[in-house]
Amino acid sequence: MITIAGGGLAGLASAYELARREASVRVFDPGDCPGSNSVARFAGGMLAPWCEGESAEDEVVTLGALAADWWAQVTPVCRRGTLVVASPRDTPDLTRFARRTSAHRPVKGAEISELEPALSGRFQHGLFFEGEAHLDPRRALRDLAQSLQDMGVELLYDTPTPALVDLDCTGMAADLPDLRPVRGEMAILHCPEIEITRTLRLLHPRMPLYLVPRGDGHYMIGGTMIESSSTRPPSLRSLTELLSAAFTLHPAFAEASVVEIGAGLRPAFPDNLPRIITHNGRLHLNGFYRHGFLLAPAMAARLADQIFPGGKR
Repeated sequence: MITIAGGGLAGLASAYELARREASVRVFDPGDCPGSNSVARFAGGMLAPWCEGESAEDEVVTLGALAADWWAQVTPVCRRGTLVVASPRDTPDLTRFARRTSAHRPVKGAEISELEPALSGRFQHGLFFEGEAHLDPRRALRDLAQSLQDMGVELLYDTPTPALVDLDCTGMAADLPDLRPVRGEMAILHCPEIEITRTLRLLHPRMPLYLVPRGDGHYMIGGTMIESSSTRPPSLRSLTELLSAAFTLHPAFAEASVVEIGAGLRPAFPDNLPRIITHNGRLHLNGFYRHGFLLAPAMAARLADQIFPGGKR
């Protein structure tokens, strides 16, 4: 029996890969349901490795390219790509973004209108990352947990974690050297007046914004990365800048209902890459920074090969 502390994204993904290798697995989590105690519930759910290459290491692109196929085994994945746009005054930022990334093609106003009719006439230049995808993070966690139960994995919620476990996936709750919190803030808007079908990234001077469709006129917006350990709700400044950037995408967002706001602390190491490490006699998978849904599949598979060598895939 392999025991795991933490039933969030890293713990569930690790349990899935271990169970695929025919290991017996038990997961402990203090929350009352999948993801309720995890920063992953505030994630965008973007499976966008080539966009992330703008600021991330090559390893993020390589490992993240596997994510969409992995997640499609357990939850719906929308494979409509990522559209990156910028206002005319921010064209140099678009040029720089293109230079630092790959697997995209330039698009102009007419094709932008074809891809997303709601943006017709609003942007004259963009980049289209056709191979990227997105998912609904909260549904993905629920679906992954259901898949685990179908595989015979024990998921013990509202349950104290034993002193001795084989694997720790507890994020910022873990006592790890060099692990720091990076605060991310988000809002979910309801704007049925417009229809956007794929992830959009707006290159904005103050607040680079991403917008992810959630269906039924709902959109998640985010973009903040703040070096802070505060768990308070989003600040007025952050919300103002996020909502202002959304308005830049389309003026209809001025009338959108703000359904939810939230903030979470992403665990990160100094290089912003996840690690499998042993500390104080316990194995840890941690440090996913802003790449949780993107890198959890590959890192969980790597961990499963380490903890259960020779198991069937």
